[in-house]
Amino acid sequence: MTTHVRGAGLALATLLLASSASGALAQAQAQAPQAQATAAGPSVYQQPPQPIADILDARPTPASMLSPDRRTLVLMDRSNLPSINALSEPMLRLAGYRINPRNNGPAESRVAWLTGLSLKPVDGGEARAVPLPAGARFTGARFSPDGRHVALVMDGPAALELWVVDVQAARARKLNGVAVNMTQGAGYQWLPDSSGLLIEAVPAGRGPAPAADPTPRGPTIEETTGRVAPARTYQDLLQDAHDEALFDHYFTSQLTLAPLGGDPRPIGAPGVHADVAVSPDGRYILTETLKRPYSYAVPAGLFPTEIAVLDMTGREVRRVADLPLRDDVPTAFDAVAPGPRAVQWRADALATLAWVEALDGGDIRTEAEFRDRVLMQAAPFDAPPATLIDLKERYAGIDWGRDDLAIVNSAWFNTRHETRFVVDPSNPGQGRVLLERNYQARYDNPGEPVSEPNAAGRPVMRFDAQGRILMSGPGATPQGAFPFLAAMDPATGQSERLWTSAPGDYEFVIGFLDEAGRRVVTQRETRLDPPNLQVRDLASGQTTALTDFPDPAPQLAEATRQLVTYERPDGVKLSGTLYLPAGYDKDRDGPLPMLMWAYPAEFTDAAVAGQTVDVQNRFVRPSGSSHLFLLTQGYAIFDNPSMPIIGKDGAEPNDTYVEQLTADAQAAVDAVVGMGVASRDRIAIGGHSYGAFMTANLLAHTDLFRTGIARSGAYNRTLTPFGFQAEQRTYWEATDIYTKMSPFTYANQVNEPILLIHGEADDNSGTYPVQTERFYAALKGMGATARYVTLPLEAHGYRARESVGHTLWEMTRWLDLNLKAAPSPAVR
Repeated sequence: MTTHVRGAGLALATLLLASSASGALAQAQAQAPQAQATAAGPSVYQQPPQPIADILDARPTPASMLSPDRRTLVLMDRSNLPSINALSEPMLRLAGYRINPRNNGPAESRVAWLTGLSLKPVDGGEARAVPLPAGARFTGARFSPDGRHVALVMDGPAALELWVVDVQAARARKLNGVAVNMTQGAGYQWLPDSSGLLIEAVPAGRGPAPAADPTPRGPTIEETTGRVAPARTYQDLLQDAHDEALFDHYFTSQLTLAPLGGDPRPIGAPGVHADVAVSPDGRYILTETLKRPYSYAVPAGLFPTEIAVLDMTGREVRRVADLPLRDDVPTAFDAVAPGPRAVQWRADALATLAWVEALDGGDIRTEAEFRDRVLMQAAPFDAPPATLIDLKERYAGIDWGRDDLAIVNSAWFNTRHETRFVVDPSNPGQGRVLLERNYQARYDNPGEPVSEPNAAGRPVMRFDAQGRILMSGPGATPQGAFPFLAAMDPATGQSERLWTSAPGDYEFVIGFLDEAGRRVVTQRETRLDPPNLQVRDLASGQTTALTDFPDPAPQLAEATRQLVTYERPDGVKLSGTLYLPAGYDKDRDGPLPMLMWAYPAEFTDAAVAGQTVDVQNRFVRPSGSSHLFLLTQGYAIFDNPSMPIIGKDGAEPNDTYVEQLTADAQAAVDAVVGMGVASRDRIAIGGHSYGAFMTANLLAHTDLFRTGIARSGAYNRTLTPFGFQAEQRTYWEATDIYTKMSPFTYANQVNEPILLIHGEADDNSGTYPVQTERFYAALKGMGATARYVTLPLEAHGYRARESVGHTLWEMTRWLDLNLKAAPSPAVR
């Protein structure tokens, strides 16, 4: 069964299908001189072939936001891909963060700017555009709890400015006298009564940044004295005393109260505030403040931290914790630091703290009946904390509801198991199991509680008239995903479906418009229709359109796709989505050159690993540097073929990584060749990040693929000795596994051409650019055919229009040269 792809690329009507192998070969040979000329050294950015370039420059679909009072829909214009010139703005890499020193906000590569704002009444009427300054770009738009205002952070010439939009008047004004510090978060929050905002501001009169002393005063020294302190491979850490001074300069903020109708006033003394939260009653401020000594081995989130409650004058009224440097936390995924963590305000109470403390010291190797304890303490904080519940797994969050009902979640990575408990905050100490499941399982996912902002703007669970918890879930089935709305009885865990997305649709609830829960705002898409918002009456089924966003890439409307299911030799069920170019006819055109693009995943249950979900009801369109753009160049795409790595009976999945990966790939190749849409000698393998690691391994250990594309990968696991991806063991605990899983070890076996692409400023843990640099050097030394492309200023994902376009040019050119030009079996 085939369907039309809705959502990826360009005029597939203009798709150039290679009519003969000789034509493809001639095209590749014509490109060869240019390829030779640009094989080494600096080059210029190249444009991808049409219609890819047109799609990249198409206007993005606006973002949207529903007001808390359910009356207004905010539509926000999104900027397109930034230019490489924008990414060239100064950037500092400090303690795990990347910031822009010009405006004291996140680096350009880490912010998606919005450029326009309009207000549309939910009950009907035209959208009203809010006048903004010429060339405006902003981020962080948030409604006030009463829905009467929208605050946003505007990029100014030298600082981030806070602006407030009056919804009724559709006018925006700047709040003078304050510059927002967004180095560690949103930079501001609304007061619960909507009267003003609490801002993390750049301290007034801060002065210039500290200058580096060109003459070293001495060496930088680190020392260990036998204390066990493992650490994963973090990026962008502090390097020296000058970095420490810069960190203090840019990350210090002054808490400032800014009434909507008055002048801003400072609260307390400046500090390096990692997190700030006003209590729901507006009387207190919960702060997490970093302090020295800083570390060169871990990011800021593990620096010494004071967690305290202040009153609105800045006076400390409760010290929750004084945490030391946490550079010795075990690297296992369920390991945590001792002491209070996840400190928060209870959303449904006036001023009650809640937090978690490990009962096993945070080390999963310690035998313990209970792992975590959840505690609460109400203002004025003079009574001892009360235990809400003890957990046998790690704490995984709380959904607050009402005084007598909340849901506490726990999970354990080693088993992929989760448990949800119903607790009574008014009578703490015990919990009742609501449900247990494998959290990777898709078919039995009960969904998550529907949350809505209360009067203070805090998210709380929504209940129906019978006191049942409203649940919203993805509704995964083998036939497709059909989101649903259900009501779950907290006493029994039994759930009743109230509404399910119709066959052929993918529609989910955005928010409720009435107390009865009858009228809702939903987002709906189909195979052919792009996502749009509408009002739905759940009882009658009547709908009213709110938006009419067009197809951003109609050129791909006629491409086809289908879910392909198949099996590994050991019986594990696998699947992938097959995309075919518009106009393709298997009987007429025969097998196509194919790109498989995949990403391995680890499981503990083979049945869960084999769960498949058809995507026929989804609107699919590529963006960024998506491999799906290659559909426009005559390639078949086998997208996300299953690559499960399964650990059974207590064994670690990676113990047989290469064997399982090979079996997965062999099954995928057999499936598409058996369908007649691909031939064995014209299939490429590719992937990004862990998918790049997979690609290199498959080229090293199999001869299934003619070529490969590996983007932003890691290839030598000895460079990530304290764990990687889902591997928790250290190199010294699993030396053989680390060695065998590293394609670097087998660089001498890579006998197919490979294209390596990496951002020179990769910020992802474990994928330092040196990974690709050294792998390329090994391939070169072994006489392999390889091309190594480094993208200036780019992080783990690629942002600049020039970088994205050039990446797609490289991918197209590489496949044209090494795949499309390969003679088909019939031609041979």
